[in-house]
Amino acid sequence: MSTISLCMIVKDEEKVIERCLNTVVDIVDEIIIVDTGSQDSTKEKVKKYKADIYDFPWKDDFAEARNFAFSKARMDYILWLDADDVLEKEDQEKLKLLKENLNNTVDVISMMYVLSTDENNNPVVSLRRNRIVKRKNNYIWIGKVHEYLEVYGNILSVDIAVRHLKDKEYTDRNLKIFRKMALENQEFSPRDLFYYGNELYDNEYYFEAIKSYEDFIATEKGWIEDIKQALIKISECYGFIGYKDKEEEYLFKGLQYDIPSSDLCCRIGYIFYEKEKSRSRSCNNCRSRSWRRCTFKEKNTGSLSLVNSCMYTWVPALQLCVCYCKIGDFNKANEYNELAARYVPSHSSVINNRKYLLNKVK
Repeated sequence: MSTISLCMIVKDEEKVIERCLNTVVDIVDEIIIVDTGSQDSTKEKVKKYKADIYDFPWKDDFAEARNFAFSKARMDYILWLDADDVLEKEDQEKLKLLKENLNNTVDVISMMYVLSTDENNNPVVSLRRNRIVKRKNNYIWIGKVHEYLEVYGNILSVDIAVRHLKDKEYTDRNLKIFRKMALENQEFSPRDLFYYGNELYDNEYYFEAIKSYEDFIATEKGWIEDIKQALIKISECYGFIGYKDKEEEYLFKGLQYDIPSSDLCCRIGYIFYEKEKSRSRSCNNCRSRSWRRCTFKEKNTGSLSLVNSCMYTWVPALQLCVCYCKIGDFNKANEYNELAARYVPSHSSVINNRKYLLNKVK
């Protein structure tokens, strides 16, 4: 049976580190903890797991810290987690079974990474990450911020999920690293430009975010999914600063790239609705684009791109409910409200729509 090293980089994670380790301690054969400067009891808490603990000076470089952790692993494969990640019982059992039957021809194992869930604990926002890698292949992490593993070979995608249960408040740590890179005139890769734009966007520096996204797109070297997301973000930035024409322009630019994503279609439908275009155009836009995504169920089964399941399930259904109410087709409106109810039965909009439509449906 193949063996697995768990590699983690941590700092001040006393509140969550045990929760994480308890979900994998009976699965992995070795635990490597690289501490980048904890001032709390993190290291004391991990000692009971018989972990190998290493101190590593923080250098504003996530890839360097992760590569150091990987260098200490001794088992056949390496699993990486963050301290606020967990595997639920079902996924723990799946991982145990995978380990027992793992063929050494497999180089990389990708798993789902669930970033948020609904009230029933179903995944809402998720993506795939290359989660377990063969140690002897010496894969490396790249990127000071929003780092990624550069992998190759036989990649196995499995139905196992790691869930991210973020407890710490959002900070501008990543933005500060990017700004430091800019001040030092360090070269930004296309990927850096995209994620720099995201950090600027999250911190409400909208004009700067637009420039970073534009610079990213101009490289013509970005991943197509990131380009589409950048165009949506540029549109949102313009919306926040009151440039409504630009907001619409950049959404339509997104239609030039590949098959439009569900979130892009929903946003375009909403723009039409807000602009109070003709009733039929508003409704048809929602139906032909947003609703198509809902019907086809744009599930993230193999892609590494971020997917928000709301945008291809209940959100377009509720949008269509409103559209059909506006044009007086209450039967259709009810149909789409009930479709939304299949996903979010206790959502306030679903409940209020039912009350509104009660005496209007034939």
